[in-house]
Amino acid sequence: MNIRECVNMRHSVRAYEDRPIDTKAAEDLKVMIQQCNREGDMHFQLIQNEPKAFSSLLAKYGKFSNVKNYIAVVGRKRDDLDDKAGYYGEKLVVRCMQLGLNTCWVGGTYKKVRDAIDVGHDEKIVAVIALGYGSTMGVMRKSKTPEDVFDSKGSRVSNYEDTPEWFKKGVEMALLAPTAMNQQKFTFAISGDRIKIKPGFGPFTKLDAGIVKYHFEIGASPKEFVWV
Repeated sequence: MNIRECVNMRHSVRAYEDRPIDTKAAEDLKVMIQQCNREGDMHFQLIQNEPKAFSSLLAKYGKFSNVKNYIAVVGRKRDDLDDKAGYYGEKLVVRCMQLGLNTCWVGGTYKKVRDAIDVGHDEKIVAVIALGYGSTMGVMRKSKTPEDVFDSKGSRVSNYEDTPEWFKKGVEMALLAPTAMNQQKFTFAISGDRIKIKPGFGPFTKLDAGIVKYHFEIGASPKEFVWV
């Protein structure tokens, strides 16, 4: 599958088959994790065969089952940590889809297993990404419309229909991005080749903004633009 097909097919999955990740897929994922860590100054880690993080009553309440593999989204404490965590984490989510793996971003319904995850004194765990072979492929969720997330006051044009085609494609792809509680608390503004994303208020909205940025770039490609 190409990257756009992966984005269109990806849905959050919470229940997994009880089998290990294919060795080749795991090695491929580790290589990409290293690339993301270098590019984003992050400390992502692939944790395999570790059931403790999703063994609590909270995880069961969240309807997670057979989660024994996940990516620990770890990074150095700084102002842009959540944004970077979302952006590079979603790169890995899409890569998982290409490798035949299902995923789910998890912000709170898991246990931080300190003996499994390496967290430096100046670092924090932002979230984890559950992964494995899903019992199902997940389901499509409700979504806002492009007009709902268009910031007309912050843009040079006041009507979404008057924006360029590459911008529309970026927004459409952004609306397929996973966000906390499916709230989609973000807006886009355009001024020429300058794009601004504004996160809403609430938990994980900055993380969501990073995820959404990556989706927008996929949709807008190959157009070159600047985030402001």
